Amino acid sequence: MSPLAVWSAPLSARRVFVVLLVLLMAVAAQVSDAGAVSGPREAGAAATPDRARYDVALRSDADGSHWSGRQRVSFRNASDRPLREVYLRLWGNGADGCGTPAAPAAVRVSHVRGGTPNRPAVNCTALRIALPKPLARGARASLAFDVSIAVPDRNARFGREGAFRFLGNALPVLAVRDAKRWHLDPYVALGESFYALTSDFRVRLDHPSALKVPATGRTRTLPGGPGRSVTLSLADRVRDFAWAAGPFRTATQTTPGGVRVRSYWAPGTPAEGVRLNRTDAVAAIDRFGREFGRYPYGEIDLVMTSGFGGGMEYPGLVLLGTTEEGSAVVHEVAHQWWYGIVGNDEYSSPWLDESFAQYANARFHGWDTRDCWSDVYWPDDESALTGSMAYWSRHPGEYHLVYTAGPCALADLERALGAGTMARLLKGYVRDHWYGVSSTAAFKKAAQSVTDQDLGPFWETHRIR
Repeated sequence: MSPLAVWSAPLSARRVFVVLLVLLMAVAAQVSDAGAVSGPREAGAAATPDRARYDVALRSDADGSHWSGRQRVSFRNASDRPLREVYLRLWGNGADGCGTPAAPAAVRVSHVRGGTPNRPAVNCTALRIALPKPLARGARASLAFDVSIAVPDRNARFGREGAFRFLGNALPVLAVRDAKRWHLDPYVALGESFYALTSDFRVRLDHPSALKVPATGRTRTLPGGPGRSVTLSLADRVRDFAWAAGPFRTATQTTPGGVRVRSYWAPGTPAEGVRLNRTDAVAAIDRFGREFGRYPYGEIDLVMTSGFGGGMEYPGLVLLGTTEEGSAVVHEVAHQWWYGIVGNDEYSSPWLDESFAQYANARFHGWDTRDCWSDVYWPDDESALTGSMAYWSRHPGEYHLVYTAGPCALADLERALGAGTMARLLKGYVRDHWYGVSSTAAFKKAAQSVTDQDLGPFWETHRIR
């Protein structure tokens, strides 16, 4: 996610922006990390459940504000311990919680088959489902349930703008249990809480023909019932599934490297901004493919409106607030590698995707990073670039450091190692964690492996702990 492209302005303007960003975040991000639920810690447990497949069939109302249908998910136990339960993350409930009888929760699950559900926890963002019998290592099981999704009346990644609907983090997905615990961290509006293993999705979206429906994956739209169409999507090895709906204008082009870029924009979105976004996205997807590894999904959708704040990334789809100057499209495209292909726990280690995406953004635009530290102010000796969202939520005015200090640190690492060595480091690091999950420790180990110099002092100076 990118609040704005911090480094895209001249130095003086960037300083003003950082001050404004601090003030805005302090007001807007009233986020609490209370209510987190952790399961038992298990030494040596592999991340599980894995190799999930989601089969989803949803039907929308007349304007895409409500979707309902059936979802099935099958999964494997990758752990050496029996799996007695799984959790569904209902992230769409994060902003409003459990709702009321008059205004129920935005995402509701019912009629569960294949397990016994408890009452939703963690502000109705986590639903425990007890399996009928322990699932042995390597064995598979499945759940099926009805799902109802009501798009909130707010302009947000799960929300709406005029006639347009955004369904980011709306679909229930499996939580992750790794060597530490079940990851059932709370939702945060500032940044992301999300942590998921790659999965396969087969999604059928039945909607009025007047609505265009960009979505994660390779999509095609077929005739449905009278006045309706069906958008089908196949997405393999992705961490989430998102879509949008509305009377978008559309255009499609293919990059020289063979990736299809589909553009969707609301009428009234500045035409020059749409043009810039399309041009930059086509260039970025191929460039990052050369630098980090070929983009594997074949298609990416750009969803552009004039009122959406900043940008938000999903596998194969990005939401972009667009002005005449364009948007943070390059940063969001970079997220296809940094969080999408190389996964991370976005709650525990947000710098691993945001700082890396902003570093890629800076390189793409050729920004001079030698003076970037002039925008950075560390509030005390204890703050670190590698803080979790629990820390940033308590200190929202400092969260900009992930976008400023983070790419500065990576630019300094490039200067310390040399451009060629840094390029080899990143390409090898992506290759070694392709479709997997990385950590700060794994990145530090990878960096140390390409040089004889002791990087310990570098990590300490740059607060990478």
